[in-house]
Amino acid sequence: MSEIDHRINQRIFETSLDLILVVDSHGTFIRVSPSSKAILGYDPAELAGRSAREVLYPEDLDSTRHEMRQARYGAMMRNFECRYVHKDGRIVTLWWAGIWSEPEHQYFFIGRDVTEQRRDEERIRQAQKMEAIGNLTGGMAHDFNNVLGVIIGNLDLAATLVSGEASELIKDSLEAAVSGADLTRRLLAFARRQPLHPTRISVNDRVTGIVRLLRRTLGEDIEIALDLDPTLAPIVADAAQLEAAITNLATNARDAMPNGGRLSITTGNRELDGDYADRNIDVTPGAYAVIEVTDTGSGMPPEILEHVFEPFYTTKAPGRGTGLGLSMVFGFLKQSGGHISVYSEPGVGTTFRLYFPRADAPAEPAVTQPEAQPRPGSGETVLAVEDNPALRRTVLRQLRQLGYRALEADGPVAALAVLARETVDLLFTDVVMPGGMDGITLARQAIELRPQLRVILTSGFPGAKVDDQLGALPDSVRLLSKPYRSSDLARLLRETLEG
Repeated sequence: MSEIDHRINQRIFETSLDLILVVDSHGTFIRVSPSSKAILGYDPAELAGRSAREVLYPEDLDSTRHEMRQARYGAMMRNFECRYVHKDGRIVTLWWAGIWSEPEHQYFFIGRDVTEQRRDEERIRQAQKMEAIGNLTGGMAHDFNNVLGVIIGNLDLAATLVSGEASELIKDSLEAAVSGADLTRRLLAFARRQPLHPTRISVNDRVTGIVRLLRRTLGEDIEIALDLDPTLAPIVADAAQLEAAITNLATNARDAMPNGGRLSITTGNRELDGDYADRNIDVTPGAYAVIEVTDTGSGMPPEILEHVFEPFYTTKAPGRGTGLGLSMVFGFLKQSGGHISVYSEPGVGTTFRLYFPRADAPAEPAVTQPEAQPRPGSGETVLAVEDNPALRRTVLRQLRQLGYRALEADGPVAALAVLARETVDLLFTDVVMPGGMDGITLARQAIELRPQLRVILTSGFPGAKVDDQLGALPDSVRLLSKPYRSSDLARLLRETLEG
């Protein structure tokens, strides 16, 4: 090698941003480029003379040895990936190009730091996995809601026809069916397809209110500490779902502290910047109100944290939980335009942070309205549109029992034909139906045909499509989520017809 070539190689070695290693046949570092300080935290002198196994991530030792053998015996360039342990304990992922030089009896390796790239890829994979699981669970919940709609509707009807022991049997069956409906609501929450009723609310007021109940339910051996920021901005969210989310986190914390402990709930204003959004691909930079829920419980190792928001994943004993609680919280935050993060250490505890976009306008005061018994119908005509025959029969029975004249159609085309020849006061239609027209499009065309027509949309799978398109429909159009009780149907019928 000429003197000029040697100088060029030396210059490359000294200025390279990648890590350059010269290693002997036993895996001992002979020369280390100055870039080792930036990449691994070590000065070159700290690594020279040490074995590679001292800084290699233990699980990657065997695969790295295999690549070194292949390079040596095959006398060929090897490209592979392995992890090193940074001086501060972090894991650094490096993509290597390596070759064995027989004359020098040495390996020459050039490694590029791809740690952030692999983290980004993992975040994308995780987001895609959660989206795929959400689509699956949302579809399952939709189909199951239709089944529960038939069961709950017919049990409600049967309860009015019998007495004695049969009435008790129906009551128990109805309670079980309603519990099943609660599970589907949790699935829809994870899939971000539950109907929400967002209002501007004060987080501190809601937290204070729910803590009064938690003190009675968590037990005397769990201390609850509040640190609420008086300057906390209001948020726009579904108040009931917010309270359910906090309750869920609190009960999980209780289970993680079987011998007692401390539950801390803190609120505050936060700015999530572009750097944070780069590390969390589902986050939009901006101003947020944050709720932190921290316990001093058993904590969770990394292998559990990876799955903590997935539906049906639970570390509790059989019969102690459905594995839907945290997935419901996850879906609620995403559907509200927010973000959730979790930090946990085994033996130390866990912190969940719930981020909600801040609202500019003042929060609306919480008002509890007394629930009045809805009036029965007075012979008004309701057209029920449902493609599921069993569910359509159930709806017709419910409507007639409630005092309405009930007409039926198995789809939008048949419904428009009925509207053309009959006087109809209210259209009650499913949203998701086969064919080229859904319930929202039917509602729009029906209102064009009959401007005074009232409309109730119903679905077990309302999704973003309903939320997006309801704004283009008149205020007289209401939404009723499946499965529903006869009392829910009766109440919304009167509100819609009299509204």
